[in-house]
Amino acid sequence: MIEFWHWWVLAVLLGALETVAPGAAFLWLGGAAALVGFVLLAWPSLPWEHQGLLFALLAIAALVGTRFLSRASAHTTHTPHLNRRTAQYIGTLHTLDGPIVNGRGRAQIGDGLWTVEGPDLPAGTRVRIVGAEGTLLKVEKA
Repeated sequence: MIEFWHWWVLAVLLGALETVAPGAAFLWLGGAAALVGFVLLAWPSLPWEHQGLLFALLAIAALVGTRFLSRASAHTTHTPHLNRRTAQYIGTLHTLDGPIVNGRGRAQIGDGLWTVEGPDLPAGTRVRIVGAEGTLLKVEKA
């Protein structure tokens, strides 16, 4: 016979499993197991088949509910290009550090010297960054 504390032990084990394999799935399954334990504590004569069905329904509801909550709480950030440094520079103006010869040159941007691609221009020309390909910045005369 399954006792209420069996469900609580399962909840703790699923919680521990969540620390090893994070992703929030095991956490919600553990929560469903804990709730079944509380229901069984209040209603000790609940057959094991109903306990399993209740666990399955609570687990599905928790997993589906978190999908909807995570979508609803998804928000845009004020720094959408945080991990794409070259994309941060698109649209900004800079001065060429050296001339662009045969379509390639260098520009001091921020704290680094970047390779730029664009029409041949002399050093000191103001350019606008119009695109990026990897670490190569595409420029045009501003």
